[in-house]
Amino acid sequence: MEFYNVKTRRKVDIPESGLRKRTMVQKNGKHTYAVTGEESGTKLVRFVSKQQYDALQVPEIDGS
Repeated sequence: MEFYNVKTRRKVDIPESGLRKRTMVQKNGKHTYAVTGEESGTKLVRFVSKQQYDALQVPEIDGS
């Protein structure tokens, strides 16, 4: 999956084996879906739609 690394200002491709997905619930009850990865010690986050989130076959981590 492609992420944008803000620190290096370039797009990076993270293999599915390095991805995790999480659901974050906001104070108003709205759900936000995200995929996280890591490249060279930098944590990367990409927000995705519910359909993309459900289609990903990667481990889910506890959101906050």
